[in-house]
Amino acid sequence: MKKIKFMSLAFLCLILTPFSIAAVQFDGSTPLLCAVIQVVECGSGGDCYPVQPEIANIPRFLKINFKNKTIAGTEENVKKEVTKIKNFERTNGNMILQGSENGRGWTMVISEETGEVSATVSDDQVGFVIFGASTKY
Repeated sequence: MKKIKFMSLAFLCLILTPFSIAAVQFDGSTPLLCAVIQVVECGSGGDCYPVQPEIANIPRFLKINFKNKTIAGTEENVKKEVTKIKNFERTNGNMILQGSENGRGWTMVISEETGEVSATVSDDQVGFVIFGASTKY
């Protein structure tokens, strides 16, 4: 009977291990690589339409380093600017990052469960809504 309980407990631990690892993946403890999937541009008149990330001056891939509080693009042909994360908090299953650069403010929300990303970048004339996905690197 003890052997059956032990084997059941061992089996349960093996089954649950991948889920606990996946949950840790998006908690800010490891760097993430985010892919920009869709960008929507909205003007001050309220018109919104999809644009390529390059039009918004947003790299297609972003490296997020939580330890250094930085976000950097990965494109080789574009200057790799590094943006500082000025605010970081975890709430309701999401990581919320905020900052500013070149007269623009930005906010990024990353789901701790799925790694899905939504972000906004705006200045006094235009705003961009960005959707993407992330994975650890």
